[in-house]
Amino acid sequence: MIIRPFNIADKDHLTDIFKLNVPTYFAANEIYDFEQYLSQHSETYLTIEHEGKIIGGTGYYVNTSDNSGRITWIFFHPDAKGLGSGKNAVEYCLKMLRADPGVKMLVVTTSQFAFKFFEKFGYELVKTEKDYWGPGLDLYLMEQPVFDAP
Repeated sequence: MIIRPFNIADKDHLTDIFKLNVPTYFAANEIYDFEQYLSQHSETYLTIEHEGKIIGGTGYYVNTSDNSGRITWIFFHPDAKGLGSGKNAVEYCLKMLRADPGVKMLVVTTSQFAFKFFEKFGYELVKTEKDYWGPGLDLYLMEQPVFDAP
């Protein structure tokens, strides 16, 4: 598996994979939001490949208004399940975010379908909101503090 920086040639492949995750993990209206995210934060978006094929992506960014490091828009082709791609992608993003001295809190906004996955990385559930992303897709806001090394 290769995790590499996003480039504009990846957009159509990633959008097609994103659509395969609708409506199970994302609402249809989020396709536009994802494309907007790529146009505004492509410098910290990552493309994930396996055996030379794009299988998914993830992003991360620092929100300077609240000193949070956020993992965002993580998804994979349904056929890529079980390859360890999600684990590797999250570990990569966490490494990048923890290296930023301005990040004091790690945050992820997900759904009831993925929050257990993020618990494995130390995230704790802070808040839920029913049908936030769309019908049947609830918001699960999760956080974990970043502690400075002694």
